[in-house]
Amino acid sequence: MDFVRPARAVELSLLGGLGHYETVLEAVRRAELSVWIATANLKELLIKETRGSWRSVLEVLDELLSRGVELRILHAALPSRPFRERFDSLPRLVNGGLELRLCPRVHFKTVIVDAELLYLGSANWTGAGLGAKGTHRRNFELGIWTRDEGVIDEVQAYYDTIWRGSCCRDCRVKEGCESPLDER
Repeated sequence: MDFVRPARAVELSLLGGLGHYETVLEAVRRAELSVWIATANLKELLIKETRGSWRSVLEVLDELLSRGVELRILHAALPSRPFRERFDSLPRLVNGGLELRLCPRVHFKTVIVDAELLYLGSANWTGAGLGAKGTHRRNFELGIWTRDEGVIDEVQAYYDTIWRGSCCRDCRVKEGCESPLDER
């Protein structure tokens, strides 16, 4: 999967810090068809409600699932204990509504919403990564946000190639995988 695409003009926004949280999470909340996430680290993520209370992003994903939104997360390591505990308490997610696939070589970070909006950058699907933590507890992250169909198509194809396990055959790390993607 080595490539370099020809340069071309692409309309995009640059996101940093809290900009990730405000832009990406709001788009996820409004999803109508699909949310595909790729991240190296997968942790419980609390989001602020309009009334000032906090709740798990997994509850938001559960609501999306109740509306028929396809949910996928491709991640590199076991989710954090708080993530797993909250996940286990939401039957729709547990029973296959939120598809989780682990590949230890996944390091790219993306969020694709409805195949129309794309985040691509350094932020993991964590509070510190997406800027949800307090000002002095956030990671230093940058990313791009675009509606460019060509970029979205390329990233989705890349994501789906990994998701389906197409890279597993030649992977030298496969022997250490608990559940290789090409054996699903």
